[in-house]
Amino acid sequence: MDNKRLKVVSLFSGCGGLDLGLEQAGFKVVWANDIDNAAVETYEYNINPQIIKSEIKDIHVDSIPQCDILAAGFPCQPFSSAGSRKGIEDERGTLFEEAIRVIDSKKPLVVVFENVRGLLSIKNTDGSLLLNSIIATLEDVEPGYTVTYKLLKASDYGVPQQRYRVFIIGVRNDINQSFEFPSPTHSIDDKTLTVGNIIKGIKNLPNQNDVWKLSPQSENMIPFIPEGGSWKDVPYEELPERLKGIRDNIKKYRSPNFYRRYSRDEINGTITAAATPENCGILHPLENRRYSIREIARIQSFPDDFVFKGDSIAAKYRMIGNAVPPKLGEVIGKAILDMLGKINPVCLEDLRNGHTQLDLFENDKGCTLLL
Repeated sequence: MDNKRLKVVSLFSGCGGLDLGLEQAGFKVVWANDIDNAAVETYEYNINPQIIKSEIKDIHVDSIPQCDILAAGFPCQPFSSAGSRKGIEDERGTLFEEAIRVIDSKKPLVVVFENVRGLLSIKNTDGSLLLNSIIATLEDVEPGYTVTYKLLKASDYGVPQQRYRVFIIGVRNDINQSFEFPSPTHSIDDKTLTVGNIIKGIKNLPNQNDVWKLSPQSENMIPFIPEGGSWKDVPYEELPERLKGIRDNIKKYRSPNFYRRYSRDEINGTITAAATPENCGILHPLENRRYSIREIARIQSFPDDFVFKGDSIAAKYRMIGNAVPPKLGEVIGKAILDMLGKINPVCLEDLRNGHTQLDLFENDKGCTLLL
């Protein structure tokens, strides 16, 4: 089976972390969409110049090509514990319904959704879990999908970052195959994933000189934070008033660990879209600055030849923080290929060509298609 013939349509593509991973696994992205200027420019440069910059609600399904895989990292802010947590009350929550509109039209063999871990706990207005609504919707859209989901830790699969994300995989019922998430390939003790190993040898690479300047408050505090330390190492008198108030009653605030500075012997924590040193481990272990764009790109497992475009330095940090680590996307892609590889290639081709009903009888090609 020529894996490159398996086609991906990508919604809410961002700068292309998931799509790059799927291509590295052997798929071909034939259509993509996003609305962020910097992300679209970056995607065009690195992956596919045909990405469509438009609101998905304004795109007619007839203009979207047929596909074998539909991938969608629908906007995560409504479901994130770091965001508003309004869930489907937030208008962005309806973008999930736009993804269903495309699935209903294209009927891909496999659907891949990715979202933040907060999706596991967010509730609908009636108190039911939003996740269950997503699963039920995929099960009901014709011809029906068998759905499995799992919270994955990126460092378990070779991404140098302790980043948790939920993957939801829907497999078209008539394929008669079940998706299995791959077992971890790396341990927390893997020295190849440490900060020191990842940021070494990084001079003279694209985006290495792109460094977002710190605020005056952060510039004052960070020199007091040693490698492997945090705000707890800053002398009380050097703290801003708000942080003094938290330090005065630290148990009330559940002992937050602001301004985390990971050491070279640790695996970095989650790089967030906001890239704020207070809530994100984005401080260089030795230098008093944020990680550069190239450094966080490595922490997200982007290859060194992947160039981040856009006029705004903040937009570059945001698109990387929002991205799926390509290496994690590749792991998911290979697991999908392993599953599809169990199908007779002739049968798989029939499934891709629109035959969606399986029966117990075999046709003259050895397939169980009811033609």
